[in-house]
Amino acid sequence: MATTVPDAPRVAAPQSGREQARAEFADLLRSRRGRLTPADVGLPAGARRRTPGLRREEVAQLAGVSTTYYTFLEQGRDVRPSRQVLAALAQALRLSSTERAHLFQLARVAPPAADEDARGEVLAPALGAMVAHLDPYPAYVKGRRWDVLAANRAARAVFTDWMARPPEDRNLLWWTFTDPEARKVFVDWEHEAAATLARFRAAAARRPGDPEFAELIERLHQASPEVRSWWPRHDVLPVAGGVKRLHHPAVGEVTFQHVVLQVADRPEQTLVSFTSADVAEDVLARLAAGIP
Repeated sequence: MATTVPDAPRVAAPQSGREQARAEFADLLRSRRGRLTPADVGLPAGARRRTPGLRREEVAQLAGVSTTYYTFLEQGRDVRPSRQVLAALAQALRLSSTERAHLFQLARVAPPAADEDARGEVLAPALGAMVAHLDPYPAYVKGRRWDVLAANRAARAVFTDWMARPPEDRNLLWWTFTDPEARKVFVDWEHEAAATLARFRAAAARRPGDPEFAELIERLHQASPEVRSWWPRHDVLPVAGGVKRLHHPAVGEVTFQHVVLQVADRPEQTLVSFTSADVAEDVLARLAAGIP
């Protein structure tokens, strides 16, 4: 008599990274739809609902997409929504800024520049206070477009008095390439300028279509022959700490070690701080004392 051997249990094939992201994306949509009521989004309650939350067709209506398309998204199908659709979904589902960023990340789409930083370049008071307290060691905060948002007295003594410059000129790129004094501050200006431009270019690539980046890049091209010459090379570098050799009339050449720290709740703002074994703290303090 033949013996029947039971089939081995089937093991689900492991999901790829993209499949897992689609599944999590779908879960996020369903969970956030379930926590909303029609009153939350300005819709009439209508007939009695069998389950809590908004209906799919209501979210689709709020986001300006078809119910079928939205259903496909909740089912985790291989549908690739545009930035505009993702922004509309985030608005329709009343996502927080963190949830919204997570939604874009799961969809593997970079947020639109204008929406990503709708609050503008605002410096947290606590961060500004930290920069000031780091005196007599130079420190500054640069924004998403590399504008200097805060600089302590030591940084203004070593580099330039950022706060005394017109607001549109408080930019690291603009100072480096257009101010003759920058060529005196950096011992190896060409190396520092080329590296700065390469790092900025990598940052600009994350903000396609951002008019503020486009305006600065155009200004730099008009003002600097080096930018016009180096930009077509497409050189890019990551933001990183390291060593800078600087010159100051009062102390001569100084080697600084610097670190770059990302601000957690403003990830495109960075704190850059400098230390040096070449010059004593009291000397730095005397330099900083000359800055109001």
